[in-house]
Amino acid sequence: MSKALTHAKITPRRSSARGHSDRGWLNTYHTFSFADYYDPSAMSFGSLRVLNEDRVAAQTGFPTHPHRDAEIFSYILSGELTHRDSMIKKGQEGNNTNKDQFYRMKRGDLQFTTGGKGIAHSEQNESNDWVHFLQIWATPWSRGLTPRYHTQTFSEAAKREAFVPILSPLAAGPLATVEQEKAAVPSLEGTIPIHADLVMAAGLIGKGRTFEWGIGGTDGKPEGLVRKKDGRRVYVHLAMTQGGKAKVKLDGRDGAVLEEGDGAYVEGAKVGDKLGFESVGEAEAEVVVLDSD
Repeated sequence: MSKALTHAKITPRRSSARGHSDRGWLNTYHTFSFADYYDPSAMSFGSLRVLNEDRVAAQTGFPTHPHRDAEIFSYILSGELTHRDSMIKKGQEGNNTNKDQFYRMKRGDLQFTTGGKGIAHSEQNESNDWVHFLQIWATPWSRGLTPRYHTQTFSEAAKREAFVPILSPLAAGPLATVEQEKAAVPSLEGTIPIHADLVMAAGLIGKGRTFEWGIGGTDGKPEGLVRKKDGRRVYVHLAMTQGGKAKVKLDGRDGAVLEEGDGAYVEGAKVGDKLGFESVGEAEAEVVVLDSD
């Protein structure tokens, strides 16, 4: 694979450098400063503020807790995680089919929360096995937004063919009206809208295969999905799903080979650039791309 991003800087963020906490019921790794982990050099990257890789034991989890002025999303890698709005108590779900209020998330699901001016929910593992997921936060472009949930499932088969966009900016942008906020139309059909200049995508790259990511979400849309066109900051994360057997090389660079749990900062890219990925390990690589301003 040739180097297409000679003008961009790629800096690996090794798994061993992340913050780590094992509380027995929760085994978590922090890419950015979070909770008791503080690193002034790892506070955020563009709009991206939190990237935690969590494993939560059976019959445990995060009880009802509030969020405010943050875009928060949980991407399930394995197991089951139950989301409840604070209005729904355990054992009182009945036949509730409203995913905003109650939903048992499984692999491939993403549950998204706009904290806005205040929201409360719980995330519990009510199954008999561990759940493994990514918890990601982004800083919204406006404070005091109307709280909102979105939940969606993304195809495994599609992710084995190319990167599948999962989040894209709210089409109406920072000046959206109340009606446009309620309509919640994303910049790219089939994605969940986020109040940030950020696109999230995920791919499952088979051994020996190559994928490309069009910076700014340009695949199928040459002008991209984002407002900031130059100086994009893209964070790449290789999830720990293959017992250490997966590896990915970025942009054909020997110094940018990621192992499971590693990430990489890509700086100085612009809309229309292509970031190449080559799966160079012994197993399929599960990659998440967070393309930010």
